[in-house]
Order: sequence, then C-alpha cells, then structure tokens
Amino acid sequence: MSRTVFRTKNVEQSIRDTEEPEHALKKSLSALDLTVFGVGVIIGTGIFVLTGKVAKENAGPAVSLSFVVAGVVCGLAALCYAEFASTVPVAGSAYTFSYASLGELPAWIIGWDLVLEFALGTAVVAVGWSGYMRSLLDNWGWHLPGYLSGRDGAHGFGFDILAAALILVLTAILVIGMKLSARVTEVVVAIKVAVVLIVIVAGAFFVKGSNYEPFVPESAPAPAASSLKAPLVQLMSGFTPSNFGVMGIFTAASVVFFAFIGFDVVATAAEETRNPQRDMPRGILGSLFVCTALYVAVSIVVTGMQHYSKLSVDAPLADAFKATGHPWYAGAISFGAVIGLTTVCMILLLGQTRVFFAMSRDGLLPRFFSVVHPRFRTPHRPTILLGVLIAIIAGFTSLSELAELVNIGTLFAFIVVALGVIILRRTRPDLPRAFRTPWVPFVPIVSVLATFWLMLNLPAETWLRFAVWMIIGFIVYFMYGRTHSRLAERQQPATTGDRPADGPR
Repeated sequence: MSRTVFRTKNVEQSIRDTEEPEHALKKSLSALDLTVFGVGVIIGTGIFVLTGKVAKENAGPAVSLSFVVAGVVCGLAALCYAEFASTVPVAGSAYTFSYASLGELPAWIIGWDLVLEFALGTAVVAVGWSGYMRSLLDNWGWHLPGYLSGRDGAHGFGFDILAAALILVLTAILVIGMKLSARVTEVVVAIKVAVVLIVIVAGAFFVKGSNYEPFVPESAPAPAASSLKAPLVQLMSGFTPSNFGVMGIFTAASVVFFAFIGFDVVATAAEETRNPQRDMPRGILGSLFVCTALYVAVSIVVTGMQHYSKLSVDAPLADAFKATGHPWYAGAISFGAVIGLTTVCMILLLGQTRVFFAMSRDGLLPRFFSVVHPRFRTPHRPTILLGVLIAIIAGFTSLSELAELVNIGTLFAFIVVALGVIILRRTRPDLPRAFRTPWVPFVPIVSVLATFWLMLNLPAETWLRFAVWMIIGFIVYFMYGRTHSRLAERQQPATTGDRPADGPR
C-alpha cells in the first residue's frame, strides 16, 4: 500500500495535464497582477486590528520589530513557494507541489487542509466585512433588521445577509474571468493602500516622542491559560510565553504572523500566469515585501500617536485619530477596512477554487469539477459550488472559534512546501528552476522550525479540531480518491507492460 499512497506525479505530467483543452485555464496574469493579488489578500483585518492589540497586550512600541520578525518567517516560506511555483506552474499551490515531491497521500492531506483553510478564511472575513458594512450603514441612517444581521446576538432565526451576498457577488466575478477579477482587485487594492498611506502620512504629524517610552517595556509573565485553551507548547512543557520585554516581541510575532497570511494564495494562480517562471517569484516576494513595509510603518505611527497602554483593541487606527481630535480620518479608515476585506474575501475564494479544481483534475475529487467554462476558461463548477456553500456557512454560522483553524492550516502548508523543496532538489536535480531558494537545505529547515514554533503557540483545542478534519480527509481519500486517482489509472497498465507508468493517457 505504501507504494500506491506515496506515488508521485512527476512535474512533466502535471504540466501536460494543464494543456488538455477541456481542463486548461486561461493565461492572463502578469507579475503586477500577482503582486496586487498578494497585497489585496494580505492587507486586511491584520493591519486594521492586530496592530493595536499586540502593542497593548504583548510588545508595546516594539510591535514594529514583531512585524519584522513575522515578515522574516514568512519570507523564508515565500522563498520556498517561489521556487516551487516557478518550477511547477500548475494550479493548486502546496497541493500540487506535494504531489510532485512527497506523494499522493501527503498531497491529498495538504489539499484537504487548504480547502478547510480557504473556506473558513473566506467565511470569517465575509462576516467581519459585514460587521464593518453594518456600522457604515448605521452611520448613514440605514438599519438592517436583527434577523438579517447574523447569528451573533440573534434570538431565534439569524442570517447574515450581507456576508452571504458579498460571497455570491464575488463568485460571479470569479466565474466571469481572472482578468476581470484582477482589474477589480487592482482598483480596490489602490483604494485600500491609499487609506493605509493616509494613516502613515497624516498620522506622522501627530506622533509624540514620549509615546515611545519605553520602546521595549519591562517583561511581564503572560496570564496562564487552562485546559484546551492553553497553547500546546504550554501543556507539553509547562513553558509560559511572556509579554513585553525581548520575549514579548517574539510572543507578539506569533500573533501578528497571521496578518501576513495570504501570500501563499498567489501560488494557486500559477497556471493562469503568462510567464510563471519569471512572474511568480516577483508576485510572491514583491507582495510580501510591500506589506511588511506598510505594517512596520503603520505600527510605528500608531504607537507614536497614542501611548501603547491606551490603544484600542477593536479599532486602534481609527480610535488613535479620534484621540488626537481628528474623527474624519477615523471614518476614512473604516471605509478602507470595508474595501480591504472585499479583496481578501475574493482572493481566498479564488485560492480555494483552484485547489479544488486541481484535485478534481487529478481524480482525487469527482472529475465533473475539473471542466472549465467554454467561454470564460475558468473553473466555474467548483467556483459556483464552493461560493454557494461558503455563503450559507457565512450567513448561518458564527465562526469566531473556528478562525484559528485557518492559521494552523496555513502553517501546516508552509512546513510541507519547505520539506518539498528539499526532497525535489534531491530527487529531481535535473529540473529547470527559474528561481532557486538560496542555501538549501538550510533555509527550508529554518523555515520548518520557525513555522512549527508558531504552530505550538496555538491553543490545544485548535490542534484537536485540525486532527478531526484530517481524520475525515483520510477516510475520504481511502474511500474515493485512492481508487479514482488518474495517476492510479496510468499506473494500472504498467503492471502488464502496456505503457509507461506516468505517460499520457
């Protein structure tokens, strides 16, 4: 059995599969489009919310250093993603990379993981967007009835009509085509970045040097959590992370890391890129660099505008301007948050549909979902199916407790991709690589260790939920995927010598 579940799909066959007319996606994206997608999905609630939370609770003004640390950890993973995406320019991101290096079962597991990550991520962000939008509507004098405002605080029936409507509209845009999606994203990202620059430039005029004192507050032990709410590392070793001080910077980094989640979604669009060997590394690394610079600048300005101990946890940027007597900026920031979350939603949905499409094309999910639209050349069937399902989930469910599943899923994908780079370098040194991760295996190993450390800082209950989802994935694979795999079909005749194991169908 081990020979079948760890069978690999070579890179050449993966690329040949993308050329089949009924399964071929339209190539329309440039390096600029990819960078915009990356910036669009990374800049979201992290920059509008997490900055104040970690400054007040974990690191003080030194939160800017926490963003640098988190950016470095993500940069290590991004180098691995860039090599894979340029070498294997096929939809599916970490799923496809794993299939080429680790084998079919690991690929299925990471694909199953990404489906959960992107689905819950889309739903959670849509619910957050709905909250911001309701706030704006209230300011304009328009009030939605309680039963259409979501499950939180609802008595009896509750449906978040705004969250569901947003996902359905974005689904339609993604069905029509990637280039339209890219154009919409470019406009929205331009507005979002403009709002962030307003915060940086305008806020710089209200900075007071005294607010930076002390830049690294004195260390204090973090309050101990109990039971499954505690970080896994605490339950395993008794180690309790500290707040403030030097260790507080790293504690904060494990929190703000999640503000960077999203650059890996860029890799799912590799197959729809005109020149993936050149443009994928530029898009992945470029978007990460831009967002890191913006995060650091915003954290420096906000902690200089208002002392870290007085920062708001819910809306630190807007409230910092209110505290300086400039409420107009607060309204502009709220508008920017609404705009920003729109693109986050769309790109997460884009990423999920591409992973689902790739798994379907390989036969691990029903092949019905791998046929592209005859006119738009987009995977319309999985896009519509997943869009409707996520709209229902977002409308009927309060997902605050499930949001951390998005984080552990992403971190797990980072580890798999880093290991895949090492393995593929050893098994296929002959592959042409337009971009090469430097200092292999040192960089991938450091990436694995840093990522795993962040995973250990997640609550034990998150690990438990993740394990349950993985067990379900194992059951689905052995009941369906293992026997319907196209790779299994290709290898079947190999036992009788009819044709090569991994040749074309």
